[in-house]
Amino acid sequence: MVLHNIDPVYDENSRMLILGSFPSVKSRETGFFYGHPQNRFWKVLAAVFGERTPATVSEKKAMLLRNNVAVWDVIKSCEITGSSDISVKNAVPNDVAAIVKNTKITRVYTNGALASRLYEKTLEKRVGIKATPLPSTSPANAAWSLPRLTAFWSAALREK
Repeated sequence: MVLHNIDPVYDENSRMLILGSFPSVKSRETGFFYGHPQNRFWKVLAAVFGERTPATVSEKKAMLLRNNVAVWDVIKSCEITGSSDISVKNAVPNDVAAIVKNTKITRVYTNGALASRLYEKTLEKRVGIKATPLPSTSPANAAWSLPRLTAFWSAALREK
């Protein structure tokens, strides 16, 4: 069993929550979300919010909080081979409802198919918010170019 080792990012002003599945090996090593240099998460979010792409963990946290975005993952622990979502077994969900309860979050987004499937199956009823699935920013999702991802994410995150 591999345990999630990254604290969620949120504050009392967070209005939207973006949930990934589980941190990659690189993210677990760096101690922060979307730590693989090829993952396009930070580039996409920066473009959506009209900001420069943050480089450091503190810049990333600041950009999220400035834009009222919370980030965490659906899975608290699981069996996983490397960083492959396909290999995930025996997933135990995080207590996402606790974060939502203490914030102004009214919208939940899932980054990728596994996050979407597991959120719907294990967390949606508890949280009380239907998630909007987003295409994965992972480099494994080669079918989606950076401009296409940015356009899709921008349209989804800007909806009220």
